[in-house]
Amino acid sequence: MIHTVCKLGKRIRCATRHWQSIVQKHEALAGLADAVVDTLEHPSYIRLSKEDERVFLYYAPRGKYVLCVVCRHLNGNGFIITAYLTDRIKKGVTVYEADSDHL
Repeated sequence: MIHTVCKLGKRIRCATRHWQSIVQKHEALAGLADAVVDTLEHPSYIRLSKEDERVFLYYAPRGKYVLCVVCRHLNGNGFIITAYLTDRIKKGVTVYEADSDHL
């Protein structure tokens, strides 16, 4: 099970069974649970989903790709919807950028 407090102060969780289903869909994430936690705690960018104001996309570089962890926030808690490696950051409202380091 993944448990952490993200950069935005939300307690984020992901059950082992759900994480296994994410890895089954995105095999490149096998063994990267610690990188997912690090992305939530120390993202380079956080973007707001264009479709749901409760969904946030956390991004951090991972080799030649970017790790994206998609979370839904509910009150003070949240959970991981999915995660994947991508070659680009989606457009959207930036909630946090590491270079500016303000929320």
